[in-house]
Amino acid sequence: MSASTLRSPTSPVPHAAGRNTVARSVRAELFRLRAWPAMWATLGTWFLLATVFGYVFPYISYTTGSAGFSTEGQPAEALLQGVLPESVPDVLVQGTPLFGGALVLVLGALVAGNGYTWGTWKTVFTHGRLRPTIGALLALAVIVAAMVIVTAVLCTTISVVLATVESQPLTWPAATDLLRSAGTAYLVFMMWATIGFALGTYARSAALSVGLGLVWTLVVENLLRGVGSALPLVQDVTAFLPGTAAGSLVGAVTGAGQGTPGVVDVISGPRAVITVTAYIVVAVVTTGILVRRRDVN
Repeated sequence: MSASTLRSPTSPVPHAAGRNTVARSVRAELFRLRAWPAMWATLGTWFLLATVFGYVFPYISYTTGSAGFSTEGQPAEALLQGVLPESVPDVLVQGTPLFGGALVLVLGALVAGNGYTWGTWKTVFTHGRLRPTIGALLALAVIVAAMVIVTAVLCTTISVVLATVESQPLTWPAATDLLRSAGTAYLVFMMWATIGFALGTYARSAALSVGLGLVWTLVVENLLRGVGSALPLVQDVTAFLPGTAAGSLVGAVTGAGQGTPGVVDVISGPRAVITVTAYIVVAVVTTGILVRRRDVN
């Protein structure tokens, strides 16, 4: 009697094969993205912006005695304090709700949308649709995790250098604060990345999904929050928007006020965590439904 005949219907072999397929999809997607200039350009832009707005501008304002951009009105001691190692948890997340989130949304939209533009999804989906999509999403999650880790290392390195230059003591942040900020950054980035991936899957176009995502994150939500200050009904609606959830979550972690772009104080921290997580789940499920049920030919 053959082995296939003896194998029970509940044999774990097919499940192991499925896991191997997903693992291969993740490795293949990471290999593809590693050689993709657009990904490095997007990540490099984030690291540059995090450095400039988190350290370069505040330090220049401190050294020149000016009170430019968002640090207007702050004493010199507060500016210096903000670029020292103990402030790394705050700097790590302060740019994630707005320009960081917009960049990650672009990355997610490009990962999904270019697969349709170049015709690669059409070929891959001939061997199954759901597992390659899961592999791409998991690869995106790995990239986002690496992005947060590198940002933390970058912020720590720059802050140590500035503390040394200014002859300040190296006061390290509490490990719990750093982990909380890293987790917050990861949640916010994953929300925008999965939304971008869902947009790219829906539009089947990198350019259209990127355009829609940027208009929403940078224009529409800000306009709605501005109108909401005069219209209570609109204000109630904005409390459920992804940008509001991300900004409120960062605000709850850092205690930052309206002076930080994208950071708001609209909903509580626990509710913001639930809302951000809900957006991730909805985006992933929506992507799966689109991939399984829609004709990709």
